Amino acid sequence: MENKIKLEIVTPYGLILSEEVDEVSTSGSEGDFGVLPGHVPFFTTLKIGMLSYKKGNTTNYVFVNWGYAEVGPDRVMILADSAEKSEDIDVERAKAAMKRAEERLKKAEEFDFARASASLERALARIQVAEKRTG
Repeated sequence: MENKIKLEIVTPYGLILSEEVDEVSTSGSEGDFGVLPGHVPFFTTLKIGMLSYKKGNTTNYVFVNWGYAEVGPDRVMILADSAEKSEDIDVERAKAAMKRAEERLKKAEEFDFARASASLERALARIQVAEKRTG
């Protein structure tokens, strides 16, 4: 595992990913961050967004719905409410969720604004990750 990072993404539904990678980047609650082998240990909360990781010349993408990241010199453990690899995202379903959330936001007095905003944020992030795919 020399010059590699063990990336693990776990949700309440099970292990989503466990791979040896070269680099990890994601969105923490205090801002975006990247991790290379030998990184100083820290713990942070994650916001809804995209996680990317590099293996050689390939960049892979994962949608992350809130959670926590524990970073160590040779390991990144992500504990997320939910997560999906870009290739597993149903784009049409995400677009439908985005449309529903936008409609609810237009009628904010009839719906829970915070819930509708979170739904919209999740849908937009899922679409953004799906459009990246592996590359």
